[in-house]
Amino acid sequence: MGKEYTFDHCNQGKPICARNISIFSSLSDLELANIIKLVIKREYIKGEVLCREGEVSDNLFLIRDGKIKISKVTKSGKEQILHILTKGDFFGEANLFDDKESNFTATAISNAKVGTLSKSNLEQILKMNPQISMKILKELSHKLVETEELAKFLATKDVDARIASMLLEFSNKFGKLVDGKMHIDLPLNREDMANYCGVTRETISRKLSKFENENIIELKGNKVVIIKDMDLIKDLSE
Repeated sequence: MGKEYTFDHCNQGKPICARNISIFSSLSDLELANIIKLVIKREYIKGEVLCREGEVSDNLFLIRDGKIKISKVTKSGKEQILHILTKGDFFGEANLFDDKESNFTATAISNAKVGTLSKSNLEQILKMNPQISMKILKELSHKLVETEELAKFLATKDVDARIASMLLEFSNKFGKLVDGKMHIDLPLNREDMANYCGVTRETISRKLSKFENENIIELKGNKVVIIKDMDLIKDLSE
């Protein structure tokens, strides 16, 4: 269930650490300091599960550092990745409004530092800081739209379009421009990329090699993709 750590590992307990979480960004240092007292901090190693689909969960998870994948198991028994979350993101908000089983599994895809707030503690915070409620509702709406778009994406787009869309998303979230080219430190391995796109691992490898042969991308081992033709990636994703 992760190893607990203190804010001694997080800028000596200064509220600026909590301010990195998007829903807390507008709060004062005093308000943040009060919230920090209620947050349980844990470290997770790569591959560790934070919460599992079908189990009761009543925590809001706040990502301090690292990357977390949110996934479900399909009717055919395959994993379908829904979201890739990183520093400043949060999840588990839907379960706080109703005592129910989690409808997803959250897994660390890198070593991660994550804070948790229980339902009772969050209710206390929301009473004191009602503006946070709107941010949580906006995030719920945003994730619902993303899930609807994913369903449409898997149903209507061909494989080239799916992979191009994934690379475009990764470039927006994890990419950086180097000498005019987009370098992406891939958050997922080939198996997880396949689960994200709803294809096989072999198909992902074959299509990435195809993109490289067509001079659209350059592969640097299994960890880095360089997009050489961003316009073409955008065209392919449509």
